[in-house]
Amino acid sequence: MAVDHLVMIGYLLGLVGAGWWGKKRAASKSEFLVAGRRLGPLMYTGTMAAIVLGGASTVGGVGLGYSYGISGAAMVFAIGLGLLALSIFFSARIARLRVYTVAEMLSLRYGDAASVISGVVMWMYTLMLVVTSTIAYASVFDVLFDVPRWAAVVIGGTIVVGYSVLGGMWSITLTDMVQFVVQSVGVLLLLLPIAVVKAGGFSAMADQLPHGYFSPTSIGGQTIFTYVLIYTFGMLIGQDIWQRVFTARSDKVAAWGGTAAGAYCLVYALAGAVVGMAARTLYPKLADADQAFAAIVKDALPAGVKGLVLAAALSAMMSTASGALIASATVANNDIWARLRRLGRRGAGTPGAAGDRDERDEVRSNRLAIAVLGVVSMAIAAVLGDVVAALTVAYDLLVGGLLIPILGGLVWRRGNLQGALASMVVGGGTVIVLMVVNGLLANEPIYYGLLAGLVAYVGVSLVTKPTEEVVAEAWRSRLTGEAVGTEAAPTAVPATTAI
Repeated sequence: MAVDHLVMIGYLLGLVGAGWWGKKRAASKSEFLVAGRRLGPLMYTGTMAAIVLGGASTVGGVGLGYSYGISGAAMVFAIGLGLLALSIFFSARIARLRVYTVAEMLSLRYGDAASVISGVVMWMYTLMLVVTSTIAYASVFDVLFDVPRWAAVVIGGTIVVGYSVLGGMWSITLTDMVQFVVQSVGVLLLLLPIAVVKAGGFSAMADQLPHGYFSPTSIGGQTIFTYVLIYTFGMLIGQDIWQRVFTARSDKVAAWGGTAAGAYCLVYALAGAVVGMAARTLYPKLADADQAFAAIVKDALPAGVKGLVLAAALSAMMSTASGALIASATVANNDIWARLRRLGRRGAGTPGAAGDRDERDEVRSNRLAIAVLGVVSMAIAAVLGDVVAALTVAYDLLVGGLLIPILGGLVWRRGNLQGALASMVVGGGTVIVLMVVNGLLANEPIYYGLLAGLVAYVGVSLVTKPTEEVVAEAWRSRLTGEAVGTEAAPTAVPATTAI
């Protein structure tokens, strides 16, 4: 294991170095939060693929392949389809908005009041992503260095929080590129072919695996449909995903780079399922399917290569953690904390516009938010056990409460503030009630939550007044790219729409 340890330590030191490099470039709010909106096709593709392929996609994807065969690719495949849909149909419009958060988009489209509920829901969702990713990579540190779980959380969390605080999105982008390369080499070029060869090839796997393992639907049609609802649609509206879209140099880069990243995810999905099938052939009696990845890496790979593949898994987990962390901090600082500050200043009779604040104060406050939320996520991860249910709750609330208002705002002009708020409350409330009645992992909450949210959005929008013309005109101008070079300013909406 000495060689593997050296490989892993070298990789972690590289991440710290990336943090110092990014610190020099993150001098303004735009540079710190969205890399100055300057990423070209290569870096954009790599960072987008890295953020969506986390521990669940790697360890969980292999585990699903172990349990269900080739259809175990369905979860990660749904993620790839969501990224493709986002890039082909929406990313160009999203990039032209030149905002920092999803809540700012809703504020531009409907008025300032729309960002209140959405900001809180999005913050909870992104924070839970940080927690689950922290637990995932801490499990690797736990096994690799034989330390207690809390120490593994602190070691990995300190590295992620450290480089995120130092350079913001620039540091995260550089580390994502490193992680994208390591992930591609480790999983696709090394683990996949070695695992198949160790299992005796596809013919031997077909002979030894249970019936149906080569069927694309053996996991079940309802499960596949639920994956599409949660993960495909979740990709369309998540702050962690949108914040990467905001980094694109142009709307064309966002569209084509995201499409390439989505296609990469589809390949990665199939690779994980095949590795899981090879593990099932070699180790048919594992107590837990999630042990399949570690088992095949430990026994099938030589020294050095093993360290690289473990680094690949760690790359996926830490990339998702850092991306979700800066997303959570951006929402907390810009949508929640900034709003409270503005209200306080108005009450004191002082100006509350964000434009009056110094750029260095903006960067400093976002750094502080990352540090605080990083510590909070580590504390939760150190004491929390199984977070699958919690992550499902987060995704269900995100999609059930925000999907209809966000997509409706992008494609339907008649949608208004009242309809958006009704959809958030009714859709999110339906999800919560059905989770209590049918269980946290039931399929019904997201099914009926989306349906209720859609009915509320359309119905309330049609029976109330359309969006005020000044708000609608500002939205159309931003969406068509006429307001080039400007940044979203949620406080600029009419006073009648603010709270």
